[in-house]
Amino acid sequence: MAKRFGRRKGNFNDRSNQKPEYRVNEHIRVPEVRLVGDNLEDISTAIGQTLEPGTVYPTRTARDWARKAELDLVEISPNAKPPVVKIIDFNKFLYEKKKKEKEIKAKAAKTVVKEIRFGPNTDDHDFEFKLRHAKGFLEDGAKVKAYVHFRGRTIVFKERGELLLLKFIKELEEYGAAEALPKMEGRRMIVMISPKKKKKN
Repeated sequence: MAKRFGRRKGNFNDRSNQKPEYRVNEHIRVPEVRLVGDNLEDISTAIGQTLEPGTVYPTRTARDWARKAELDLVEISPNAKPPVVKIIDFNKFLYEKKKKEKEIKAKAAKTVVKEIRFGPNTDDHDFEFKLRHAKGFLEDGAKVKAYVHFRGRTIVFKERGELLLLKFIKELEEYGAAEALPKMEGRRMIVMISPKKKKKN
């Protein structure tokens, strides 16, 4: 029994609302195309003719087959000679492509960076308070950008600021590691601490 392809609403040639990223149906104007796809067996059954993957066919003929199967002729490799096409549901193809791009974006999620600010005269209580916050950030997988801000004449206390940041790095050894030693950027001495990768069970 021939596989039935669902009928799509709208005119076969009406693709004006789609982005011109791919040439489709009547917009494919080359004389010949190379037909590929893992659905050619189903399409062969639907049109009553055996289609061989990778074979070159006249474009008009391939377009007729797509119309019979109630699908679209879509050019996927325009620079090939001849161009490579598939007979597929173009709307479904675009949906799957968009879905895949979303998944890739989600996997490459941006790293969160949390800032912790010190003064060169930060006392022990304030230091411990900020240290607890930093531990929480690193455990959550965020990076910590710690810096000592030197206002006015406090710029003469650079060494004090450096010692404070080095102590901060040491206290966080179990949670993260500094990407580099503290360095001056304008009136700030900065260090970036990356979270340690959690061991997989």
